[in-house]
Amino acid sequence: MNKFSFFICIICIQVWGQNNTSYWQQHVDYQMDVEVNVENYTYTGNQKLVYTNNSPDTLTTVFYHLYFNAFQPGSEMDVRSLSITDPDARVRDRISKLKPDEYGYLEIESIQQDGKVLKPEVSGTILEVPLNQPILPGQKTEFTLGFKGQVPLQIRRSGRNNKEGVALSMTQWYPKMVEYDFEGWHPNPYIGREFHGVWGNFDVKITIDSSYILGGSGYLQNANEIGEGYEKNGVKVKKKKGKTRTWHFIAPNVHDFAWGADPEFLHDKITATNGTELHFLYKNDDKIIENWKKLQPLTVKLLDYFNKNIGTYPYKQYSVIQGGDGGMEYAMCTLITGNRKFGSLVGVTAHELAHSWFQHILATNEAKHEWMDEGFTTYISTLAMDEVMKQNKPDPLAEMYQGYIKLATSNVEKPQTTHADRYDTNFAYGTSAYSKGGVFLAQLGYVIGEENLKKTIKQYFNTWKFKHPTPNDFKRIAENISGMQLDWYLTDWTKTTNVINYGIRSVTNNQDQAIVTLERIGSMPMPIDIMVTYQDDSQEYFYIPLQMMRGQKTNPFQNTKRTVLPDWAWAYPDYQFNIPTSVDNIKTIEIDPLHRMADVHKANNKAVQ
Repeated sequence: MNKFSFFICIICIQVWGQNNTSYWQQHVDYQMDVEVNVENYTYTGNQKLVYTNNSPDTLTTVFYHLYFNAFQPGSEMDVRSLSITDPDARVRDRISKLKPDEYGYLEIESIQQDGKVLKPEVSGTILEVPLNQPILPGQKTEFTLGFKGQVPLQIRRSGRNNKEGVALSMTQWYPKMVEYDFEGWHPNPYIGREFHGVWGNFDVKITIDSSYILGGSGYLQNANEIGEGYEKNGVKVKKKKGKTRTWHFIAPNVHDFAWGADPEFLHDKITATNGTELHFLYKNDDKIIENWKKLQPLTVKLLDYFNKNIGTYPYKQYSVIQGGDGGMEYAMCTLITGNRKFGSLVGVTAHELAHSWFQHILATNEAKHEWMDEGFTTYISTLAMDEVMKQNKPDPLAEMYQGYIKLATSNVEKPQTTHADRYDTNFAYGTSAYSKGGVFLAQLGYVIGEENLKKTIKQYFNTWKFKHPTPNDFKRIAENISGMQLDWYLTDWTKTTNVINYGIRSVTNNQDQAIVTLERIGSMPMPIDIMVTYQDDSQEYFYIPLQMMRGQKTNPFQNTKRTVLPDWAWAYPDYQFNIPTSVDNIKTIEIDPLHRMADVHKANNKAVQ
C-alpha cells in the first residue's frame, strides 16, 4: 500500500468512527460500598469501576459527574435559578440560603487507575481526571475511588427530608462516569436538566441504620438477612436505633442507580401479568395509604399497556418509591411525591413508568435530545391513562397540541436542537420537551399513518434497546417502516421553529364543479387531509401527498371514499383542485378533520357553505 492509499484509509476509518451507523458504546461495571450516617446525613464510600473503551479512540482523560455539588450557594444551578425569568418553583432561591450543614457535596478523597494514583481537578459538578496511562481502543482499565458526601436538603430530585417527610431521596448521589460516544465526551455541568449515562452493571452495598427501609434500582440480594419485614406488606422488623444493616443490590445492564429510604416506609409487593415484581414503598401515613393501595393494580395495567404498545419490559423488578420533589425516572424505579389526589398519583406513575422505556431502555442524550424521552413518554403515557383510567376523552392528545401551539405563538420558542440548559425560559424548555416532543410522535402518525407509527415505535424499541439512539436513528426506522422520506419532517420540526399553517383561501363554482384553492401560509410543509361533507351528509376524503415525502399513507377513514390528488411541492404557496359537484351541494370542507396536524391557526381550516 502506498502512502497516499494508507492516508485515505486512515481518514475513512476516522470518519466511519464518527458515523452513528457504525455503532459502539462504552461499558462500565460499578462496585460500591457505602456507609450512611442518618444523624448528620453524610456518607462515605468506596467505588471500583471497570471501564471498557469500545470506541475507536485512545482516551487520555476521563470525567465524572459530582451532581451533589450543585446544591451549594454560588453553584451554576443556584445562579441559573436566581437569574432565569421563570425559575422552577421548587428551586428559586433555596440553594442560595443553604447553611453549611444543609449543603450537598460529593468529594473525592482518593482515585487510582490500575493501582496508580491520579491527580484529578474538580470544577463544580465535574471531575476531570488526566490519566497516567491512556486507555486504548478495546482496552479495559480499573478506577478505584474513595469518596464522601453530604445529602442536601431536598430541593431538586435529590435530598433529605422532602416536603412529605421522606428521609432520603438518593439520586445522582455517587461519582458517575461521564458518557463518551461518537460525538466525544459529554461533561455537562448539573444546572437543572437531565442526564446521559454509560451502560453497565451495578453492584451496590448500602449500610444504614437498621430502622430504615430501602427501595431502589436493582435486585435485593439479601432479603433474608434484611428481615422478613421487607418481604411482608406493611410490616418491618424492629431493631434498636444505632445498629446498622447492609442492603445489597445488583442492577444489571442499566445506566444509573438510585434509591430511597425512610424508617416509616411501608412496603407492598405485587406480581404483574408478565411476572414482573412491582414494589411500592410509601410513608405510613393515613392520608395516603388508601390511594397507594388503589394505585397498585392500576400500575399492573399500565405495565401491560406499555409492554403491548412499546415492547416487553426486560427487567424482573420495578419500584415506585415515595420521595423526591415531584416525579423522576431512574433505572428500574421512580421516586414520586405521594400526597396527591388519586388521579394525579396514577398520572405521575404512568409517566415515570413509561420512562422505563423512553430513557432507561432507549437511553437518549437528554441534554441534547430531551424531547425524545420526555415527548415520547408524554405521548404514550397520555394514551395509557386514557385507557387504564377509562377517561374516554374525545381526543386524549388535545392538551398536548394546545401546549405546543401556545409555545409556537409565544415568541420564546427555540429549536429542539437547543441544549436543554440553554433555553431562555423554563416554559420554553418544558413545553418544547413534553408537548412539542409528544406532538412529534402523534403528528408522525398523521404523516405516515397510525399503523405505521405503531410499527415504528415497536421496531425502534427492538432495534435500539440498551443503546443510545439519536433522532436520526428513530427517523430511519420510520422511513423503513413507511417507505416514505422523512428528513424534511425531522429537520423542520426539531431544528427550526417553522410553523404549520395551511388554509382554505376560496371555494368557487366553475360550471358544475367546485374549485377549491388552498394556501400554505407557514414555512413547514405537510401532506394534507381534506374532508368534504355534502348536503346529504355523505362524505368524501381528499388526500394531497407532500411531494418530498415520495409516498403516501393508507386511508385513515376506512369507510369513506378517498380521492388521492396530485402531490403538492412545497415551494408552491397555492394548490387548487376540483370537486365534481356544484358548491351548492357542499355543506363543509375541512383540512385535517382528525386534528392531528399541529396547524397554529385553525380558523382558516374549515369552509362552511
